[in-house]
Amino acid sequence: MITITETITSKCPNFRLGVISCSVQISGNNEDLWAEINKKIAELETMDTASIAKMLTIAATRKGYKALGKDPARYRPSAEALLRRVVKGKGLYKINNVVDLLNLVSISTGFSIGGYDADKIEGEIALGVGGANEPYEGIGRGNLNIEGLATFRDAQGAFGTPTSDSTRTSVTNETKRFLMVILDFNGLEELTKAMDLAVDLLERFGDANNIKRMII
Repeated sequence: MITITETITSKCPNFRLGVISCSVQISGNNEDLWAEINKKIAELETMDTASIAKMLTIAATRKGYKALGKDPARYRPSAEALLRRVVKGKGLYKINNVVDLLNLVSISTGFSIGGYDADKIEGEIALGVGGANEPYEGIGRGNLNIEGLATFRDAQGAFGTPTSDSTRTSVTNETKRFLMVILDFNGLEELTKAMDLAVDLLERFGDANNIKRMII
């Protein structure tokens, strides 16, 4: 399903991907899901921004960014950006049930996670490194400089990075098949736990079925 190219493995030899694919039912605000999100936010608000970078998963991601040639302070990994919002008391955006539960997994584990409408992906997927001036429109970010970022590509080009997913493959109210990728830059045992949490939330709040999971 996904090939990790040598451009990644040569600089991040312990890199792994947790991959989950499934069918989902998209819905708007889910009160039960948001009760869990708000509970987690309340737990995390006792942290400070300095302690976020010291989390095992965040530290591994930041190290991976630097190895690939990207400054994680300028192009923050999505998990770190979400956690910084939370500890500053800004909370999380409400998007839809599937995106919201993905964000819950991310702030709970510190892993940066991509979430895509699988029907918008064409052909095989390869994970490499973004190139100079490579076209990419990030969700809520506009044109994003992905040079030096771990980058997912399909037949049409780049569609995902751990800093921002793209508008082209974004999850919308019409999404039926969902692809989630959890980026583990250092072979951490926490990856399996994150996948377990994601599957549990997808089943409970995304009406997920036909679930397939693997570690690459």
